[in-house]
Amino acid sequence: MKTPIGLFGGTFNPVHHGHLRSALDICQTLSLRHVTMIPNFVSPHKQDGKIPAEHRLAMLKLATQDCQQLEISDIEINSPRISYTADTINHFRDNYPEHPLCFLMGMDSLVNFTTWHRWQEILKHCHLIVSQRPGYNIENNDDVRKLLEQHETKSIEDLSDSLGGRIYIHHAFPLAISSSQMRQAISDNHPITFLTPPAVEAYITKHQLYLAN
Repeated sequence: MKTPIGLFGGTFNPVHHGHLRSALDICQTLSLRHVTMIPNFVSPHKQDGKIPAEHRLAMLKLATQDCQQLEISDIEINSPRISYTADTINHFRDNYPEHPLCFLMGMDSLVNFTTWHRWQEILKHCHLIVSQRPGYNIENNDDVRKLLEQHETKSIEDLSDSLGGRIYIHHAFPLAISSSQMRQAISDNHPITFLTPPAVEAYITKHQLYLAN
């Protein structure tokens, strides 16, 4: 079995230090080969207004240009249909048949995971790396509790011993930054300095993104 690869999907609208720090921390803690960040074209879970995909991709490239451990894939942006995670996982499984795949998500996503399209197929072909977040009580969620009873591991080594099927809860120092708060701050003409890399902030200013109509 070869070194596991991380996959991190999202709208990244815009990308911020919370995304980047979480991806890098997981990459280093779990000794992943790298983490591939995958911006959505059309997300089935988030239908709020998004700027054109090429802007989100450009900002991701700027944000990760000096970090070799973070890569970018435009597979979902270039897809003509809705971005389902199961299809993306199958693409990477075909391209990395001997590497375990680790799909990064937040606890808010795990709570709704059993409603995802073909979720059983996702868990079959990859591991789930779940970032612990405050405010989510999973003790009273029967679906999540059953998932963890069947699939949770507390051993990092388990993630390298099989191609998929495990759920690992990652405890990290959280950065309380959200893309929606950043969009609102920009719309209200408030600074976003230190919330995202300077190159991303400059790009947003140059292209006048997220301004109020």
